Amino acid sequence: MFFTFLLVVHALVAAALVGVILMQRSEGGGLGMGGSPAGLMSARGAADFLTRATSILATLFVTLSIVLAFLAASRHAQSVDTTLARPTSAPITAPGAPPPTLGDAPSAAAVAAAEASGSGNGTAPASNGAIPLEK
Repeated sequence: MFFTFLLVVHALVAAALVGVILMQRSEGGGLGMGGSPAGLMSARGAADFLTRATSILATLFVTLSIVLAFLAASRHAQSVDTTLARPTSAPITAPGAPPPTLGDAPSAAAVAAAEASGSGNGTAPASNGAIPLEK
């Protein structure tokens, strides 16, 4: 909840920063500085205000970025889903089949004998790592 709030504030600060930067007078004239300087603020006062606003918004943006990165890293470490994790050495069974027990695993001698006799399904690789050719 707090992370989402900070993320929304960060987006608003970023949008305000873009707006303030675009309003500043550049060498080409800027977006918001057209017309006469006899408006509500003088040209010098507007430039000082926009410069100060830019520095404040830039500082807020960088600070919020660091805080959000820290919160995201700590949040990610707490939200790792381990419900589907299983040991890599566990055999894969067909859906609906009962889970294998320790005695169900064939011995290395039985696997070698099955490969030698050709009673396998032909999809398992040979014991030396080479893929068997069709029979």
